[in-house]
Amino acid sequence: MAQVQRMSRLMVKTLRDDPADAETLNHKLLVRAGYVRRNAAGIWTWLPLGKKVLDNVSRVIREEMDAIGAQEVLLPALLPKEPYEASARWDEYGDQLFRLKDRKGAEYLLGPTHEEIFTLVVKDQVTSYKDLPVMLYQIQTKYRDEARPRAGVLRGREFQMKDSYSFDTTDEGLAESYRLHREAYRKIFARLGLDHRIVSAVSGAMGGSASEEFLAPAPAGEDTFADCPNCDYAANTEAVTFALQPVEGAEHGAVEELDTPDTPTIETLAEHLGVPASATLKNLLVKVDGEIVAVGVPGDREVDLGKLGEHLAPAVVELVTAEDFEGRADLVRGYVGPQGLEKVRYLADPRVAPGTSWITGANKDGKHARNVVVGRDFEVDQYLDVVVVEEGDPCPKCGTGLKLDRAIEIGHIFQLGRKYADTFQLDVLGQNGKPVRVTMGSYGIGVSRAVAALAEQTADEQGLCWPKEVAPADVHVVAAGKALQTELALEVSEALGAAGVRVLVDDRAGVSPGVKFTDAELIGVPTILVAGRRSGDRVLELKDRRTGEREELTVDEAIARLTA
Repeated sequence: MAQVQRMSRLMVKTLRDDPADAETLNHKLLVRAGYVRRNAAGIWTWLPLGKKVLDNVSRVIREEMDAIGAQEVLLPALLPKEPYEASARWDEYGDQLFRLKDRKGAEYLLGPTHEEIFTLVVKDQVTSYKDLPVMLYQIQTKYRDEARPRAGVLRGREFQMKDSYSFDTTDEGLAESYRLHREAYRKIFARLGLDHRIVSAVSGAMGGSASEEFLAPAPAGEDTFADCPNCDYAANTEAVTFALQPVEGAEHGAVEELDTPDTPTIETLAEHLGVPASATLKNLLVKVDGEIVAVGVPGDREVDLGKLGEHLAPAVVELVTAEDFEGRADLVRGYVGPQGLEKVRYLADPRVAPGTSWITGANKDGKHARNVVVGRDFEVDQYLDVVVVEEGDPCPKCGTGLKLDRAIEIGHIFQLGRKYADTFQLDVLGQNGKPVRVTMGSYGIGVSRAVAALAEQTADEQGLCWPKEVAPADVHVVAAGKALQTELALEVSEALGAAGVRVLVDDRAGVSPGVKFTDAELIGVPTILVAGRRSGDRVLELKDRRTGEREELTVDEAIARLTA
């Protein structure tokens, strides 16, 4: 027996127009169709229809997590400061943490993620290798103080997330737990009806080594990923690499100082000398935990500050200001070159390879230098992939030009290793009677993000169009107005409900058929059944919401079709 939800009793208010502040499709339609309501920037109420979709996504996740042997728990959202101080993430998260104090002055946070707390739970509960491996998960509300909440429920300050953690005694065990989660995620997103890509990623503040993202391609996506049209390579642009290829045997002239007044930018320099920007070396000055560091990239490329920050995490990276040049004679604004820099660490993109020659700043006002050769005239302290990836950059795997696309991150999996186990000394007694340090994996799915991604991917001009697995009902029955039609619609709805079909029936009195049909398209249940002009003959119209295909069926035929 399934629920029959009558719209005459359902708290739902549909809108004809998009909200004034809505920019993305999911924001517009989830509000218009009565699924969510905004309370404040990045904070949303899930209304009855929206809660059903959210719960359906959670149900699919639970089923697949249970299938791999993971066990569900529920940890608090209000967490003590001390574990996050121990892991250094109290400081690393910076302004993204919601921090608060109780009446006694003790400090707490609202959990953005729970690695520390899960580690402590297992430390308390598990003592022997015989207790492992174990996989734990929760579906919980998370909190992050986003500077610019946007895109409806896609990027909020409060959001629903499934986070799970694996605990093993060996690296081989971790690899197996990681594989199990990866396969479970593929099944979850396939069941949800999400078009997705699995791409290489960086670990960021989470820590660890191996890392992959599950991305749902959509114009509203905040992630850009690179996809090779010739092989199976795919990666978040922050994880795309470029091979270091030293140039050997090339002959270069001596360094030549050039008079280049009023050319503090790459564009003005290239125009003044009549050379392509790619012949110049751009040197960006940043501060890494307060220390001035130079970053070198070809003049026709930009430094990806996000990528740089990921490489240098947990250090804080920020651009230099005018004040940072004061008292530094070796730093001439607009004319910095790597040769002659004093006490400045020099990082470079692999394109600035040993043996390559560049036009770059001469560290004198109005002067540049030609024939500045890497390895001869200056050394690179560390190579990092830091340029903004562009369409057509070579695939690291096969060399074919990469394609770029926008996507929504819906899942992320990490092999954390022993980072948090080391912090909290998570050991178990091994087979030989000696302590063994546990190794961990961390695996997340954005539950509310998945709802937004589905809305983005499946909606059409008429409204939402949910896959059956997550829709708020299996069938939307519409009574086209008169008493006879309403009676037939309710009769059919009860019969379907008795057979286990989830039904949403529009039995609202005083609402025109046109409004009911428009709402049915907007709400997006995959099958629409209309009790209309042929209700007297007990004939109904069956419509596929996605394809628009229509078919007339008798009541018995319709019930048989929908309960098959």
